[in-house]
Amino acid sequence: MQRKLWSVLLSLTVLAATTVAFAQTYTVTDLGTLGGNATVAHAINSLGQVTGSSNLTSSVAHAFLYQNGSITDIGSLGGSSALGLGINASGQVTGYSTQANGSYRGFVFSNGVMTAIPPLSGDYSTAYGINDFGQVAGNSVNSRGIPAGFLFSNGTLTDLGNLGGEDGTTASAINNRGQIVGYSYNTNGDFLAFVWQNGHMKSLGTLGGPWSQAYGINSTGQITGTAYLNGTLNGPHAFLFRNGKMTDLDKRSGVVQSWGFGINSAGVVVGKMQVKGGGGFVNFHAFVTVSGKMTDLNQLIPSGSGWILDEAYSINDAGQITGYGELNKKTRGFLLTPVSK
Repeated sequence: MQRKLWSVLLSLTVLAATTVAFAQTYTVTDLGTLGGNATVAHAINSLGQVTGSSNLTSSVAHAFLYQNGSITDIGSLGGSSALGLGINASGQVTGYSTQANGSYRGFVFSNGVMTAIPPLSGDYSTAYGINDFGQVAGNSVNSRGIPAGFLFSNGTLTDLGNLGGEDGTTASAINNRGQIVGYSYNTNGDFLAFVWQNGHMKSLGTLGGPWSQAYGINSTGQITGTAYLNGTLNGPHAFLFRNGKMTDLDKRSGVVQSWGFGINSAGVVVGKMQVKGGGGFVNFHAFVTVSGKMTDLNQLIPSGSGWILDEAYSINDAGQITGYGELNKKTRGFLLTPVSK
């Protein structure tokens, strides 16, 4: 009996050691700043190019392009603020920027030139995602004054419509199939995650609660976002939507919250999750899914690095991850690169 117990314990020890040995770890790179004190990284492409926003001064922040270890100011549309929110395989960047008159527009930055995207109607537009064909998913106001998601393709704006409600639609991301995800209000006044393609918008449903939002879609149509469970007091949980089914990625018990923001072709999701602090679940850390389970990215970088990784926004097919955190108590964009095994 004692020998059998020892054998079981030894097997468990070997299994635990094997699990630790095969856990993916990452190097972490500070993207730097454009001269100010803060940087946030939003998106990464297949080449490891990154875009986001960085302060030049305390009152001016521009969109940037990071590549080959260097951060470059790609400017604004004449105003004091610009954010890079999406980047495709060609290094084209999309986002939004203020103009000299204080209004703001979505933009596409290509070949050194930042070009404004016109609104559907009204006086603003934003752009959140761009695919490898240069198609852009963004938001504006339609002719009825209602917030509307749009597809911008070959110079033409297309209103995505809605799920039947009057409170509008928000588009978040687009893939190379031209599929767009986001969230839209229905006739009950609830907002639901959707996927749009070829003029048709379909609700993704929820995890049992009234609301959901989609933030990322990969090349095969897998989607991530956040959705409420039964009872909004439980908080929203990150989800993976594939094969017509929404799966809760957050298996923790208690009142916890999580959001899935980015997803690569392998279905690996990154985002942010609520973690325990001094007063319970009060802090947020960046996460990556490992074998479908949310894992705190702070556990997968070198100890003593000085970093606290707050949110992860994007992951490419090489497994590189970008987002922002605190480096020695300063807000910095980060690039995580998998360590070869």
